[in-house]
Amino acid sequence: MSNNDSNVQSSSTVGTWGQIIGRLIAAAIILAVTAFFTPGFTINNIWALGLAAVVLTAMDYLIIKFTGLHAMAFGKGFVGFVLAVIVLYATQFFVSGYSISWMAAIIGALIYGIIDYIIPGEQGM
Repeated sequence: MSNNDSNVQSSSTVGTWGQIIGRLIAAAIILAVTAFFTPGFTINNIWALGLAAVVLTAMDYLIIKFTGLHAMAFGKGFVGFVLAVIVLYATQFFVSGYSISWMAAIIGALIYGIIDYIIPGEQGM
């Protein structure tokens, strides 16, 4: 392998990690705003917010890998909306300090989808 090949490989690895970290930061910001505007949806502290962002990103990544469907409220139709509601609701079982009701998950999926749509850039992995 030549030196140029190793540089290309390492820069693509950095690019992948950059995308993952960028998606986590975006997910945390979107989640915080969503929790703020959604009644019945609480995140107790910054650690719960960070862990919830990791869990949401991981669940979205796994859903994409296994089904090819994105768990987003907008642009992916009814199935994407239902997946977004389920992912928001299921996250409470993995994160202490994260609490959401079914109705809040429905409203939260709408708010999350609007904010995710507004934030510029490709956020898929």
